[in-house]
Amino acid sequence: MKNILFVLLLVTQSPWALAGITTIFKDENGKTNWQILANWSSGTLIILLSIVAVNLFFARRRANKANLELTAIRKDLEQRVKDRTATLDEANRQLTQSNHLLEEEVSQHIITSEHLRSSESYIKDILASMPLMLVSLDKGGKVTQWNKQVEEASGIPASQALGKTLWEAYPTVSITPEQIQQVIKKNEPIHLKQSLRSMAHFDITIYPLQGQTEAGVVILVDDISKQTAAENMLIHNDKMSFMGELASTMAHDINVPLQAILMDLKSFQHTLADQANTQTAADDKKARQLNTILHDMSSKGDQVSTIIGNLLAFARSRHEKKQLADIVDVMENAIILANDVVSVSAKLPFSKVTLVRSFEKNLPLTPCYITELQQVFISLFRHACHALELKMAAASTDPGFKPTIKIILAECYDSLWIKIQHNGVGLNNEEQMCLFEPFFSNKAPGTDFDAGQRLSFSHYIVTEQHKGHMAVTSDVNVGSTVHIQLPIIE
Repeated sequence: MKNILFVLLLVTQSPWALAGITTIFKDENGKTNWQILANWSSGTLIILLSIVAVNLFFARRRANKANLELTAIRKDLEQRVKDRTATLDEANRQLTQSNHLLEEEVSQHIITSEHLRSSESYIKDILASMPLMLVSLDKGGKVTQWNKQVEEASGIPASQALGKTLWEAYPTVSITPEQIQQVIKKNEPIHLKQSLRSMAHFDITIYPLQGQTEAGVVILVDDISKQTAAENMLIHNDKMSFMGELASTMAHDINVPLQAILMDLKSFQHTLADQANTQTAADDKKARQLNTILHDMSSKGDQVSTIIGNLLAFARSRHEKKQLADIVDVMENAIILANDVVSVSAKLPFSKVTLVRSFEKNLPLTPCYITELQQVFISLFRHACHALELKMAAASTDPGFKPTIKIILAECYDSLWIKIQHNGVGLNNEEQMCLFEPFFSNKAPGTDFDAGQRLSFSHYIVTEQHKGHMAVTSDVNVGSTVHIQLPIIE
């Protein structure tokens, strides 16, 4: 409708249309006929009004139709809003319920987390306070637990050990990867014993971890040094009691005939002296030779008597006090005695071993039991001679080998240090760990064995009677060194 009116308006406004219209409303004289103009205007207006009315009718119909459609759309929207509102209400209800459940679950998780933290702290406190050393490993050998006792024993903090393999964290550990894999594979624990230079003893148990998603092991290390020392002490005490009884009995049994022999020798010497004035020159020469032999026999008898005296002194109960002695004199007397009593074989008596003395000057007097300390030195000389004999047998094709024992005496930090080293066959790792244990022997079962090669009694004298320390360092190809530390001030 608007378009039609707009077209009519344009037509009426154009010059040609206006010219044509004005021509219609004029008479023969050229004057305007107002009656015709009025009729035409009213007719045109009626037509326009009719067109407008028709257009309004159709517009109303369209409006009614649109209203009906809008009403339907509104009802649909209202239903949808109602449905959506109901859905949202249900969703809000479920969300509220979920929130309550979630809050309860979060509260439960918080409680569970607190319990877990408390349990973890409790377990850590147990692991930290337990007297055993504990290390746990995964199947790859990486450390997952490293308690306080392991930190103190190894000097390695847990922060440096966790995440590394056991052998990266602690390279000197004696446990092997094969043992760990054996425990994991067989799912059975294994027990190990370890001794360090006979000074520290450990009982090691490797347990498989059970009920875990990943395989692993737990290593428990128990320091049984005190227990082992107590057991060794009982053994040493039994040995000392038996040896004291045996030494006392043997000394008394030997001393009686020895004293009789010495008395007979002295009587025979007096008899020879009385007859010397009545003998000829030839008889006098024989008498002097015989007197020399008798004098040597008497000297050897006196040495045997001295040894018997030492046995009796050793067999007595330990009630006397230590004596202040010059350690150099004690060592020299031990060397003199060793020249007579130490003879491993005819090929290598102690007297043929080269001795190198390195004695520090002005050493202080040391409180000690002289007889027992000399026995220690003689035992060490005998042990060294065995190693030198083995080296000579192995080096028979090397004429340049010279059996040598070096003796070092020095003072350091209020202690007297004694080192006796040799260039014979050294000890392997197992022999070093077991050298000071009672009844140690590296010989095959059933093989004759000289008890003089054992150093357990010497270790007892140094560590228990003198409250000192004794250790050994050795290399199979270079030799061995026995270290003794004696306190100067008690």
